Amino acid sequence: MQTVVERELEMQLMLSPERSIPVPAKLAYRTDDPFAVHVTFHVGSDAPVNWTFARELIVEGVFRPCGHGDVRIWPTKVNGRSVLCMALSSPDGEALLEAPSSPVASWLERTLRVVPPGTEHEQLGMDDGLSRLLAPVAGDELWLGNPSPGQGRPDDTPDASA
Repeated sequence: MQTVVERELEMQLMLSPERSIPVPAKLAYRTDDPFAVHVTFHVGSDAPVNWTFARELIVEGVFRPCGHGDVRIWPTKVNGRSVLCMALSSPDGEALLEAPSSPVASWLERTLRVVPPGTEHEQLGMDDGLSRLLAPVAGDELWLGNPSPGQGRPDDTPDASA
């Protein structure tokens, strides 16, 4: 059964050090994609802008600067209030967003209770899938046993150059 942890909040899209505009956003975490977080930005266009990145980035970014490349996250204070900065970069452009730290941290704590760090792989069911894939089935002994007399293996084929 899939569990979804969501939180809607308002982020600030920083246009300059003195100017920003509010951007409604939704943070989402799904147990069927346990290593990732999904952020949907509603920027006033017909289609929202979606970003997906490692949950570990936010876990670390709440405490210290982290990330390289397309997603960078760090905590800071702005006018005495704690915010989480998120720098996003793509071929289409770059954006710097600020989110209030408290709602992001409480949402993140909920995701960590649902799937504790280090247990993400258990959500994927890979062990069960591999067991089923590798389980012997009737007829396997024919493939795994010795070939019948007169049937050689490819490496038993005489070398034409000999």
